[in-house]
Amino acid sequence: MPSAKALEQKKAIVSELSEKLKSSCAGVVVSYQGINVEDDTKLRKELRESGVEYMVTKNTLLKRAAENAKMENLSEAFKGSTAIAVCKDDYVAASKILCKFAKDHDFFKIKSGFIDDSVIDAKEVTRLAKLPSREVLISQVLRGFNAPIAGFATVLGGAMKGLVVALNAIAQKQQNS
Repeated sequence: MPSAKALEQKKAIVSELSEKLKSSCAGVVVSYQGINVEDDTKLRKELRESGVEYMVTKNTLLKRAAENAKMENLSEAFKGSTAIAVCKDDYVAASKILCKFAKDHDFFKIKSGFIDDSVIDAKEVTRLAKLPSREVLISQVLRGFNAPIAGFATVLGGAMKGLVVALNAIAQKQQNS
């Protein structure tokens, strides 16, 4: 039986993990078995620069944290060597970085993930990683909003041009008469 001090430490870790899961908009669960220190350092640096928190924790603690965060289905991925990456404000950052890393390293596997309170499988995480960046999506939406306005302005401009040409033709005809 663990000591009271160790038990309190584990409860604090589970509580902290639960809060991170609850406050994150998205996360990815991976199997990191076989990663070397150099690759791990590079990966952690890239994740940190993108605002993603990457943690390696015992599976039992992650399971308890997922249960506390009402994400019981996520705990099915907590087998073997497990790490989790969570982000508070970017839905695709963790999936983009980790899927790219998994593509370049055969030993690194995407297990599962979550978006808000919904658990997603590895295929969904991969599809999420293929989405364009937030800035590109915003520009596409704004371009969609702007297209009808630009078309309307072009039509009005064409009508105005036609009116000017007709008035000029009438003025020329009256001057010649």
